[in-house]
Amino acid sequence: MSKRNTITIGDFFAGIGGLRLGFQQSGYKIVYSNDNGKRSCETYRANFRDIDERDIREVDVDVIPNFDVLIAGFPCQPFSVIGKRKGLKDDRGKLFFELVRILAVKKPRAILLENVRHLIKHDGGKSFERIKQSLELLGYKVFWQILSSADFGVPQRRERLYIAGFLDHGVDFKFPIGKKTTKLKDILEHRANEQFYLSEKYYKGLLAHKKRHAKQGSGFGCEILDPNGMSHTLVAGNMGRERNLIRDVPVPKNRWGVRRLTVKECARLQGFPESFEFPVPMTAAYEQLGNAVTVAVSKAIAAKIKKLLPQSVIVNNKLSPQFSPSPLKHPVSTIGQETSSA
Repeated sequence: MSKRNTITIGDFFAGIGGLRLGFQQSGYKIVYSNDNGKRSCETYRANFRDIDERDIREVDVDVIPNFDVLIAGFPCQPFSVIGKRKGLKDDRGKLFFELVRILAVKKPRAILLENVRHLIKHDGGKSFERIKQSLELLGYKVFWQILSSADFGVPQRRERLYIAGFLDHGVDFKFPIGKKTTKLKDILEHRANEQFYLSEKYYKGLLAHKKRHAKQGSGFGCEILDPNGMSHTLVAGNMGRERNLIRDVPVPKNRWGVRRLTVKECARLQGFPESFEFPVPMTAAYEQLGNAVTVAVSKAIAAKIKKLLPQSVIVNNKLSPQFSPSPLKHPVSTIGQETSSA
């Protein structure tokens, strides 16, 4: 039996580590990470080293080290308003029950899950209710809240559902209330590479497409953002980037100076540190950031959970030799770190 000074984390459906970063910045130690997205694992490993790339369905729970808190951004596509919305009937939606399998054995003291806000309404609320009941049957007291990244110091309108659970039913958990807002111009690069500018032919095509939708009474189409405002939600698909255009200095490629947000700017919109690396093609980096959890929101929730998990004693917690705890490689981001909590 040994005393411990840190609270440990198991990171599942890890993506590129947005949830992990927030918890590390709040003082937690990561002892296990899993994701089987090849490109995501390339980025994760470049920044954090260890990650188990196996399909979670093939992982024996007994080889996973014990941990205090399970965090997971489980697949959101089955519950999104974009797509077929098959929910828990989708193969990706069924992966939630792999978390149930792990929780049933490991019984961590707390959990934090993240998904799209539409999960609440999916299938008339039945999907969310089944998820909630599954966690309650495992003994967890469940709390949930929709939080906007815009309230936590990053200029992005991004609303996501966060689900927290505690084995201690005496816990009265309250999600953080963000109060810091910033403007898009605060995260823009001073001089973007010309590759991010749209060709004039392509931009004219987007304007024509937008005009056709306007005649049909739809507001769908490209949009140039106000630098004194915020961006729309970053998404994995290309069309989402075309709703997040800005007007910058004119270049030969585009006399109006219209360009997409750069990868660096999108990383800032998600609260990632300046030194965060993307060793993948640009298209993959955009997709990864569109799927990521905003670090500033993760950090604020992690701090709240930590207050409810006093230092404890563990017995025979054997770490798998393949997955030793990794230190935080990057300095704390300067974007979105001053958060007020209620």
